Amino acid sequence: MTIYNLGSINADNVYAVPHLPAPGETLAATGLRNGLGGKGANMSVAAARAAARVVHIGAVGPDGRRAVERLLEYGVDTRHIAQVAEVTGHANIYVDAAGENVIILCAGANHAVPHAEIAKALSSANAGDFFVTQNETNAQAEAARMAHDLGLRVVYAAAPFSAGAVQAVMPVLDLLVLNAVEAEQLCVETGSDTGDLPVRDVMVTRGGEGCIWYTAGAAPQVFPAIPVTPVDTTGAGDTFTGYLIAGLDRGMPMAQAIGLATRAGALMVMRHGTADVIPDLKVIEEFAFR
Repeated sequence: MTIYNLGSINADNVYAVPHLPAPGETLAATGLRNGLGGKGANMSVAAARAAARVVHIGAVGPDGRRAVERLLEYGVDTRHIAQVAEVTGHANIYVDAAGENVIILCAGANHAVPHAEIAKALSSANAGDFFVTQNETNAQAEAARMAHDLGLRVVYAAAPFSAGAVQAVMPVLDLLVLNAVEAEQLCVETGSDTGDLPVRDVMVTRGGEGCIWYTAGAAPQVFPAIPVTPVDTTGAGDTFTGYLIAGLDRGMPMAQAIGLATRAGALMVMRHGTADVIPDLKVIEEFAFR
């Protein structure tokens, strides 16, 4: 099967800082790394490293050639990444000594993905394939409906969070992935408990506390996190989601896919960086968590 990902592609500028800056504070960074990122690119790389076939749908600017080359190097099909006039998306990421982060995004080309490129990519999809998207590009709702009508399984990772964006795609979703804060905000906005949302499967990630899986007609299931010492939480949620979808695409039961994704996320927070350091399947299977 294939995972089609309408997702962002960013150039990440990652600053190491002694603590996360407060309003009005000028803070000296202790280090800087540049790399490939964006929630979409992270998920594509994670799914590809989990041995899935991944087609990335997106856009970069004239300065984005290296980002596309990196995705290709990591095993992602890049034929449906368009070059547009806007600058390639980028993110400034601040990471403190405990691994927590603050991220500032500039959408750029991520908000200029041509509709024709989306339609062209999905024209080769088959019923039962996966379609995944996040809230960092344009055309999510239209693409999700198109994928649903073609018989694809539709997944939405609700970040950066917008209740309106979630509600726009909710009628066609098979799986909704969001963190605990986003889940609370969505419940306030909709007036529904998480387990009552009109989506067959809802995954609520809780960082170091693991995740909760809500599925229609059953009690919520809690999955604990693997205890590790984090050094950088950037991209950990994207790694979890990419591995989760890849596991489901390979035919794993949800609980087994969650177990795989949990291991991937735990290993990811022990590394500095984003897409460039997402662990591959062999490493995850061989790594001895203690």
